[in-house]
Amino acid sequence: MTDDIGTLGPSGTYSHHAALKLGDDPHFYDGVPEIAEAVESGEVSRGVVPIENSIEGSVNATLDVLAEYDLYIVAEVVVEVEHALLAQDDGFSVVASHPQALAQCREYLRENYPDAELRSVSSTAAGVDVARDDPNVAAIAHPSLADGEVRVLDEAIQDVEGNSTRFVGIARDPVEGGEKTTIVVYPGADRPGLLYDILGVFKERGVNLTRIESRPSKRELGDYVFHIDFEGGDADGILDALDEHTEWVEFLGSYDRV
Repeated sequence: MTDDIGTLGPSGTYSHHAALKLGDDPHFYDGVPEIAEAVESGEVSRGVVPIENSIEGSVNATLDVLAEYDLYIVAEVVVEVEHALLAQDDGFSVVASHPQALAQCREYLRENYPDAELRSVSSTAAGVDVARDDPNVAAIAHPSLADGEVRVLDEAIQDVEGNSTRFVGIARDPVEGGEKTTIVVYPGADRPGLLYDILGVFKERGVNLTRIESRPSKRELGDYVFHIDFEGGDADGILDALDEHTEWVEFLGSYDRV
């Protein structure tokens, strides 16, 4: 397998740290859809995208991309998150970072910088780039991004200890087997007992679910798809059984944690 991999840029993002566990030739992109497009088109062999944070939950942009693009999950990477406040000095009035990072430090910012404007940018490292160019801007990012232009004003500013983010590697082709499997289920017409029937498929086979989440199908209001993770890599029987209760089921891959 080649080592080129698409990830959120610029250099130094948490996505970049995750990508280095899967490849050593990172290509930087501005957003999750751009990474998916690069993988699907063959511009890069694989991509790495954030899918879930221990504080803020699932990353909706990634869930939507997984449902919309013809791609598979081929690996899982968990990165410990350590947020710091970086700026040229303490005279800033704007804090810039990725929306997830801003949300993960919400209480800290409310208590310490209640009047600061919160500005969303494409990544934590992009926020540091803004802070390097503008003394009025501070960034939330990993403390290792401090340099001669921006310094660490405060460390460990995330609201909850043990903050971590789960990333997934994506590719055009699936890999064989794995510790975990991800699928997307579209129930179609709603009816009483539908979710009970779906969950019963796993109970009957003694398969443990590790995550189930609904996302809008984008067809109409109140219409949903379910993203489901479960333990093990033997999905064929489960997919066949779910076909009996739903309109369609999409296999997104079986994979290991790296």
